[in-house]
Amino acid sequence: MQATTFKRGLLAAALVAAVGTGYAKLGGDVIRAADAMAAVTAPEPTGSAAPLVRPGVGLPDFRAIVEDSGPAVVNISATGTSRTAFPSGDRRQGVPDLFRHFGIPTPDEEMPSRGTGSGFIVRADGLILTNAHVVSGAEEVTVKLTDKREFKAKVVGIDKLTDIAVLRIDARNLPVVRLGSPDSAQVGEWVLAIGSPFGFENSVTAGIVSAKGRSLASDSYVPFIQTDVAVNPGNSGGPLINLNGEVIGINSQIYSRNGGYQGISFAIPIDVAMNIQEQLLQHGKVRHGRLGVTIQEVSQSLAESFGLKSTAGALISSVEKGSPAAAAGLEAGDIILKLDGIVVERSADLPPRVAAIQPGTTVKLQIWRKGGSRDIALAVGEIPNTGMAAASGDEAENPRLGLALRSLTPDERRQAVSPDGLLVESVSGPAARAGIQRGDIVLSLNGQQVRDVAQLRALLDKSGKTVALLIERDNTKIFVPVDIG
Repeated sequence: MQATTFKRGLLAAALVAAVGTGYAKLGGDVIRAADAMAAVTAPEPTGSAAPLVRPGVGLPDFRAIVEDSGPAVVNISATGTSRTAFPSGDRRQGVPDLFRHFGIPTPDEEMPSRGTGSGFIVRADGLILTNAHVVSGAEEVTVKLTDKREFKAKVVGIDKLTDIAVLRIDARNLPVVRLGSPDSAQVGEWVLAIGSPFGFENSVTAGIVSAKGRSLASDSYVPFIQTDVAVNPGNSGGPLINLNGEVIGINSQIYSRNGGYQGISFAIPIDVAMNIQEQLLQHGKVRHGRLGVTIQEVSQSLAESFGLKSTAGALISSVEKGSPAAAAGLEAGDIILKLDGIVVERSADLPPRVAAIQPGTTVKLQIWRKGGSRDIALAVGEIPNTGMAAASGDEAENPRLGLALRSLTPDERRQAVSPDGLLVESVSGPAARAGIQRGDIVLSLNGQQVRDVAQLRALLDKSGKTVALLIERDNTKIFVPVDIG
């Protein structure tokens, strides 16, 4: 359909260019204008096989899809602070007074930062999906709807491994998107994106699915949908929509040599995002499965050397000591052919499939070893300390303080000077003005040691207008007064 229309458009353009000469140059061959006109008006060839492209049908009309899905797409603004520093590492030595006189941040001082992105409403009660990198580390998140209403959003939780974040706004009866199946998407089919590139809210771009199941070097746990839809800064977190008006992905990344769109963009499949959303809502955190192996692609030469007839599978190049794979008896040189009966076509297919399995689940691997196949049962482990974080919700419950806190993990307890305390996930309001930072550990409030969020909340309810927090930062402890009014 599109190829025929495009070809005829080229021929028509060539005819216009050839007026007065009787000839047109097309694709390097000089043809007579009359012959070109005959090519345009010639009937479609007949035969028993139906043509793949139907004549007389134009490009798809996206207006109904945009009208239906557009109101559920939101603009997201995230604000926080960042630090300035001399490249050489010199701190405040030799800093001229004019920096302060003109209000310019001095090196190693905090300065406001602001970012924008996109998102979409998945539940009418205010639940929103976006990318983790859009809101990660933000002190304040604002969601703007197409009807110009703005809401302060609470970060329900984020998962940096898959780059998914869940937000909530206090609103009801909101428009929502319809969710589709990424598995049903076909390479070559039309898709469109709605988002806020460079801050231009609710911009629509279209293209086709270029590939499925793409694995990127920095994100091997997500089977990305590759498209040629124009995606730019600000599109992150917006929906990728098929011709049925269903969201099949979240626009997340581009491949670029200059920082701008160059024809290749990647979207996270919506089923991956919904799995993360449910874990965050039900458990407040996300768990990802792991085997504990390093794998590589099976090339034709490797397949022949191992006695395999095809290149399907994932070749194990190393096994981590003490890992689930080591406990199950996997060895370097084994080739994983199937996971729970499903063929591993490429090595890149394995990490996202394993990551989606709940830790502790027993799976069956079919492997190739020394010229024969065998089955091995394996209890899936858990990916440790992946940068996953779930917001505790305490900032919303304790606006007087302006801190979102959580308990320390076992690894964080071992690294901290004090084994007890609460880790600061995000900062805003009074705590931010007092100089408390994300990553600090709150040890006590008004001299009372705090071990959990409920205890801190109870102490805060009994406090006056100013509280003294004992903070641990970089293995150093300091009292910080916070005016909570």
